[in-house]
Amino acid sequence: MARNKKAAIGFIFITLLIDVIGLGIIIPVVPKLLQQLLGSTDISKASQYGGWLTFAYASMQFLFSPILGNLSDKYGRRPVLLFSLFGFGIDYLFLSFAPSIVWLFVGRIIAGITGASFTTASAYIADISTPENRAQNFGMIGAAFGLGFIIGPLLGGLLGEYGARIPFLVSAGLALANWLYGYFVLPESLDAEHRRPFEWRRANPLGSIKQLKKYPAVGGLIVSLLIEYREFSTELIPGDGRKGITRYGRIG
Repeated sequence: MARNKKAAIGFIFITLLIDVIGLGIIIPVVPKLLQQLLGSTDISKASQYGGWLTFAYASMQFLFSPILGNLSDKYGRRPVLLFSLFGFGIDYLFLSFAPSIVWLFVGRIIAGITGASFTTASAYIADISTPENRAQNFGMIGAAFGLGFIIGPLLGGLLGEYGARIPFLVSAGLALANWLYGYFVLPESLDAEHRRPFEWRRANPLGSIKQLKKYPAVGGLIVSLLIEYREFSTELIPGDGRKGITRYGRIG
C-alpha cells in the first residue's frame, strides 16, 4: 500500500510538471502563431486575440471546474484526472494544426472544460496524505509549478526556432503520454464509502462561491490567488504595438 501511494504521488508530480511545462512551452510562440493565422505583423492585434483566448479558457474553467470536482467526488479522482489529461492533449493538437483563429478558440474551450487536472490532482493528494506528510505532499505541487515554468518557456524558445507549431506538438505528446501512463499505473484514491452524490448546488460556480462563507480564512487566500493570477496573465502575451516586441523577444 505504501509503495502504491509513493507511485501515485510520483505520478501526480509528473502530471503537474508536464501540465505546467506544456503551458509554459507555448508561451514564447503564441504571438507568432497568432500573427501567422491573422496574416498580420501587428503585435497589438495578436495580443488582443491572445487575451480573448485566455478569457475563453478561463471562462470554461470557471463554469466547469466545479462540475468536474463534483464528478470526481461521485465517480472517483482517477477517471476525471485521466479525462483532464486527455483533454489537454487534444487541445494542443488543435493548436498544432489549427488552420484558423476559430480552431484555436475551439481548442482553448476544450482545454477549459477538461482543465481540472490541478484541482483533481490536489484532491488526490489530500486523499492519500496523512497529517504527518500532508504539508510535504502539497509542497510538491508548488515545486512542480515552479520547475515547470522554468523548463517550459526555455524549451518553447528553443523549439520555436524550428517552427511556431512545434512546441504545441511536443506539448500534445507529453500530455497524451502522461495520460497513457496514468491509465495503466494510477490507482483510485477515493474509496466508494467516501464518495457522495452529484449535486448541482455544489457543482455550479455560484454555489461553490457560497461555500466559502463556511470558511472565512479561505476567502483571503482566494483574493490573494486572484491577484497573483491576474499579474501572471498580463505576462503571457505582453506586446508593444509600436515595436512588435514582447517580453520573450521580438516577434515578426
